[in-house]
Amino acid sequence: MHELSIATAIIERADELARADGTDAVSKVTVRVGELAGVVPDALGFAFEVARDGTALAGAHLVVEQIPAQAWCGPCAEEFPVGMPPFFWCPRCDQPSSDLRSGRELEIAGIEPVPA
Repeated sequence: MHELSIATAIIERADELARADGTDAVSKVTVRVGELAGVVPDALGFAFEVARDGTALAGAHLVVEQIPAQAWCGPCAEEFPVGMPPFFWCPRCDQPSSDLRSGRELEIAGIEPVPA
């Protein structure tokens, strides 16, 4: 379960960012996870709950924003969903695409401190 190592990295980075902003405790961390990132959101949430104990994020909630995979078709200038498993074939003009526009994200989108 690689989600535990990802959750640990999220907690470490969120803690660094919070402390840089002068915050000692975090109430919420929002992450963006792409459909093709290879991360199971429920497993990440569980791992986050386990890994947060004993840190500045001990009471924090994890919010996962799921980002759908989208590709771009140059010939018809159309963005289309790739789906899972990924299918990089434009449904409009029936041409292959190698231009993935979204779906591989794995990033911290926001951190909220504990209200004073």
